Amino acid sequence: MAEPRGRSSGKWLRPAIVIFTILPLLLLSALIAFQVSPWPSVLLIRRAFNQDAQSASLALEKHVPPALSAQLNEPYDPADPDALLDVFYPSAIADKPLPTIVWVHGGAWVSGSKDDIANYGKVLAGKGYTVVGVDYSLAPGKTFPTPIRQVNAALGYLLKNAERLRIDPDHIVLAGDSGGAHIAAVTANAIAVPSYAAMLGIVPAVERRQLAALLLFCGTYTIDGVDLDGPFGGFLRTVLWAFSGSKDFGSNPNFAAAWVINHVTGEFPPSFISAGNGDPLLPQSIALADRLASRGVRVERLFFASDRQPPLPHEYQFNLDNEAGRFALERSVAFLARQIRQ
Repeated sequence: MAEPRGRSSGKWLRPAIVIFTILPLLLLSALIAFQVSPWPSVLLIRRAFNQDAQSASLALEKHVPPALSAQLNEPYDPADPDALLDVFYPSAIADKPLPTIVWVHGGAWVSGSKDDIANYGKVLAGKGYTVVGVDYSLAPGKTFPTPIRQVNAALGYLLKNAERLRIDPDHIVLAGDSGGAHIAAVTANAIAVPSYAAMLGIVPAVERRQLAALLLFCGTYTIDGVDLDGPFGGFLRTVLWAFSGSKDFGSNPNFAAAWVINHVTGEFPPSFISAGNGDPLLPQSIALADRLASRGVRVERLFFASDRQPPLPHEYQFNLDNEAGRFALERSVAFLARQIRQ
């Protein structure tokens, strides 16, 4: 028996309502969400970045040396649930303090964790260092300068627990990659320049004399010359909106202090600065190296020929299966040895 026409029409009407009415409303709502908050875009970026970081960390496992000791998830500020750090050092020399590298992980300020750089930290620890990986609050949940204040608090915690954690308080190295390089550079400049520390609302937890050097890989240090309308424009606008707390980040007076290149002096610590020739942020590293050198700061650069093939990508240094990554490790460790002997 044939189905009545009215019943058949009703069966097809419901999907039509979804397709032509509800679905457009959902799409419009999503579009509005992307315009009024950085969160939707940040969550997409975070997912992609976290996957890449996990892959890089797994690839480093075979390079981790044996016989390391670790203190994991130390709360450097009990009032802050994001304030955790890991400490690694060689077990064979665990009875004395060692020059200490405090590494701030990258992730464009919106992703990542100390776990991402743990294996690289273990590789560095195998070279005779105490290595500390620091967690900090991610944007847009927290904005600038919160991570700088947190890293400063971590330094204070390390000094208070120096003997237990095998920290040499007179030979501290701040290090970082990508957004973490920015945080490390800002923190170092706050320690070196009292007026800059006051601008950030920070009382430095260590003295300038205690900072032996910096290792800065693939960082961002200035908004000058950044192409916000180019291929990476959407990404850059999102992360800067998230980190600054303002969609109009260029007009945010509080965010102007984030561009550390405009505030460095000759008191900035000796620095090893590197980025790959295929890294969109390469001009940032070159600009910082030039500015520091012009201020009389000791700078060692590791850059590569522009026509190098295949191009070395952002965060190339973490690939120790690549000759360039191994060379960067060798050069940076040699640089630290020279600074610590002085």
